Amino acid sequence: MKEYRNYIFDLYGTLVDINTNEGKPYLWKKVTEMYAYYGAHYTPSEFRKAYLRLCAAHTEALRAKNGAKYPEIQLEYVFQDLFTEKGVTVSMEIIRTIGQAFRVISTKFLCLYKGVPELLDAIHAAGKKVYLLSNAQEMFTKHEMISLGIYDKFDGIVFSSDEGLCKPEEKFFRTVVERYGLHIDECLMIGNDAGTDIAGARNIGMDSLYIHSDISPKLTDLTGADIPATFKVMDGDFTKIKDLVL
Repeated sequence: MKEYRNYIFDLYGTLVDINTNEGKPYLWKKVTEMYAYYGAHYTPSEFRKAYLRLCAAHTEALRAKNGAKYPEIQLEYVFQDLFTEKGVTVSMEIIRTIGQAFRVISTKFLCLYKGVPELLDAIHAAGKKVYLLSNAQEMFTKHEMISLGIYDKFDGIVFSSDEGLCKPEEKFFRTVVERYGLHIDECLMIGNDAGTDIAGARNIGMDSLYIHSDISPKLTDLTGADIPATFKVMDGDFTKIKDLVL
């Protein structure tokens, strides 16, 4: 079997099981209460509409700026604009705290899949390196990883919000390769989304492992035969990955 020196992981649905619900009225009620503390008054309905409008506007502006087919905004600036539209100025520290509270309130559960810490430790014990390439907002994802005890287990982390683009954008994949001086033929991408993780890796000639987890996009081919991955785990059992790749 081919030997890999670098393992590049997706996060949500691959290492971390998560369920969020931004549709619940309680979320928007509590966030508007936080904004009111600083003199920015919204009704929950007004706030939600403004939030979605600003997310769309920021996305289009970023796409026009960087030409990415798959742009990724920084939500901090959406939350900042929600203050600005009410004529209120607050520090970025307050904005990030509110953004993190927004995430915590909207999260129903967050946990590691069985076997994640053990695999990451086994990779390092074998003298190899571990990287993260995630479509995620640094503002809250970093702290979710800290809370789960895995943030310090990576030799390098690349969040889409920091780069302004996300998977399957080819440039996003090349960012982790170039930033950490990796060789593509020594890397294995591991993810749960055939259309982003696996397709993106394939586009730059990188081997991949697909794991079909409980939050993977639904497959039209239930056997996964059409997924162009080097390895496949179709039953979501993360513990099987170690024997496949080490």
